[in-house]
Amino acid sequence: MALQPWRTGKIIRIVDETPNTKRYWIQLPELDVFDFKPGQFVQLEFPIHEQQSKRCRSYSIASWPDGTNVFELLIVLNEAGAGTTWLFANAVVGTELPVRGAMGVFSLPDPIEKDIFFICTGTGIAPFRSMSHYIKLHNVPHKNIYLLFGTRKKTDLLYYDELTQLEKDLPGFHYIPTLSREEWEGRKGYVHPIYEELCAGKQDANFFLCGWKAMIDETKKRIMEMGYDKKAIHQESYG
Repeated sequence: MALQPWRTGKIIRIVDETPNTKRYWIQLPELDVFDFKPGQFVQLEFPIHEQQSKRCRSYSIASWPDGTNVFELLIVLNEAGAGTTWLFANAVVGTELPVRGAMGVFSLPDPIEKDIFFICTGTGIAPFRSMSHYIKLHNVPHKNIYLLFGTRKKTDLLYYDELTQLEKDLPGFHYIPTLSREEWEGRKGYVHPIYEELCAGKQDANFFLCGWKAMIDETKKRIMEMGYDKKAIHQESYG
């Protein structure tokens, strides 16, 4: 796969999604259409270090291909990291940044012949939002789709209203958020008991994991202990 060139991206919109997470819409003016596969990521370059390799950060694309030159990123503030600290403090509508992509092979199977489990924490929900909307918009034939999203509190729920509505609009799509630090009307605890419960019958399934490395490692271990092949597990990790 040829290395993607760096292009100039312009931030055209910023929305606070949660107290520590922002949505950024970025336009690539030199392109008429920014094409990508749902699940892919881009790299941004921030003015934070002398070495270019230390200025780059990767983010999964949270939107879906829509025939425009604009895409959306979902970014959480890492107060210990130079990249998001700079971004949250300095970026405004009109800010320009070098962008490279789309890249990566984290994408939907074609055709979709098995149940799909999207298992994520935090901003790891971004590629699964892209994939789920793509399936709906293009009427992609599919089996059951389970989006399991783990976070701490209700204020940390990302795209909650949107995904609740998508569950009503997309047949076979099941949105199951769970909170580990707060009582509420939904599931409580971590994501692991949920997929173990749903897979008790060991139906044919593909598992897509995105989020913190510790969550991914634990999930992979449990899925294989249930008897699934490692080849059924696909991952995109960070941290």
